[in-house]
Amino acid sequence: MGDLAVGARSGHEGPEDKPERPEKTAPPATEDVVLSGGVSGSGAGAGAGDGDDGDEQGGGDTPKPKKQRSFWKELPLLIGIALVLALLIKTFLVQAFSIPSDSMQNTLQQGDRVLVDKLTPWFGSEPERGEVVVFHDPDGWLAGEPAPNPNAVQTALSWIGLMPSADEKDLIKRVVAVAGDTVECKGTGPLRVNGKELDEPYVYPGNTPCSNDDSGGQFKKTVPPGKIWVMGDHRQNSLDSRYHQQDDNDGFVPVDNVVGRAIVVAWPPTRWSTLPVPETFDQGLSAAAPGALGLAGAVPLVLWRRRRITAENTGVSGRGTAR
Repeated sequence: MGDLAVGARSGHEGPEDKPERPEKTAPPATEDVVLSGGVSGSGAGAGAGDGDDGDEQGGGDTPKPKKQRSFWKELPLLIGIALVLALLIKTFLVQAFSIPSDSMQNTLQQGDRVLVDKLTPWFGSEPERGEVVVFHDPDGWLAGEPAPNPNAVQTALSWIGLMPSADEKDLIKRVVAVAGDTVECKGTGPLRVNGKELDEPYVYPGNTPCSNDDSGGQFKKTVPPGKIWVMGDHRQNSLDSRYHQQDDNDGFVPVDNVVGRAIVVAWPPTRWSTLPVPETFDQGLSAAAPGALGLAGAVPLVLWRRRRITAENTGVSGRGTAR
């Protein structure tokens, strides 16, 4: 009996000895759940309810993504930016020009499109011998030439630089002499700059470097400051500096009239090429070279004479002191 009583007490009548149940703990919330759904894992049900109430009452904090503008609404802005950039490039960097005549054959053909560097003149660079340059009409060189008649689209594209300029009075020639140079043609050539003959492989086949005529083909000119002397590569088909010696500039082109140097034949694609300075202009043509050589030869002579005079004065001074 005693054993049974003990057994009964331990099984049923001892609530004090009954082990306590552990309290349920909520699982830890994870960041993954928050980032993906905006609700913590510890209170999914309650959180969902709160979110619904917030949405219904307009108090949700989740920002709505902005609707992207359509391409057609942004297109006018893109076109405007492109036009402004094209205008800036035309004004300050590069401009396209069309070749209207045969005066620069075979270097340039009629209908070629060339790109002209307009940037370097902004930094004080001036035309150099051998460069092909575009320049504004100095004094009626294009008088009598037919005026172009572009349509409205061509005019607009020319204005922003997407097409060659159609209404500007511009010419394109090769610079053969710059300020201080003496340029000369006798007979059929060769052309001489500062007394040195030029080897001109770019001259049109069958042409002579100089034209033996009385209209300007025979000349000897010294280029004044701020001017250049230009000639076409098609010598017998170019009304260049030779044939405008009676104008206000005596045939010279003011440097201020130069738009820039033609650097590339850009169109048509089959004619693509660069326009480098020919090697013949690298032979030391500067008119200052003889003067510099003379100065270099005179310096030792002057120094020797100064030393001689100093020595003589020293000897005279010594004799006087000895007395």
